[in-house]
Amino acid sequence: MGGVLKRPVKTPPMEFGTNAFTCSIQVENFDASAQTIVENGGQLAMSKFAIPGRCWQGYFMDTDNNVFGIFEVDENAK
Repeated sequence: MGGVLKRPVKTPPMEFGTNAFTCSIQVENFDASAQTIVENGGQLAMSKFAIPGRCWQGYFMDTDNNVFGIFEVDENAK
């Protein structure tokens, strides 16, 4: 079965961050993807940062205030 269920409690205030699993999606170009997200109504939740030797990571909110991440693999990230 499975699926997405309605949140059983109130959403935490924005400054508290998330209280659940946050999905991250691999993208070819972080900066281009971030620009597309914002141009389509998404909001920056946490700016781009390096996970050294692995990738560039950042977090956004969709138009329903769901947080999600994107990452670009880059072994030179620092």
